[in-house]
Amino acid sequence: MKTLARYVARYRRENASQGGTQRWVGVEVAEQRGHGEELAVVLSSGRRIEVKRDFDGATLRRLVIELERG
Repeated sequence: MKTLARYVARYRRENASQGGTQRWVGVEVAEQRGHGEELAVVLSSGRRIEVKRDFDGATLRRLVIELERG
C-alpha cells in the first residue's frame, strides 16, 4: 500500500506542475492464472495489452509513453 501512496503522491506533484487533471480508472483483480509471470491490462475499449515472462521492459515503457500521448 505504501508503494501505491508513493506513486499517487508523485503523480499529483507532476500533474500539479503541468496543470493537468487527474483521471482514475477502475481496476478489477481477476483470478490468478499461470505462475504470476504474466500481466494483462484490458482497456475500456476492449483492447488488451499483455506481457509474458521475460518481456522487454524498455519496449513496454515506450508503448506506455505513446499511449499516454493520446
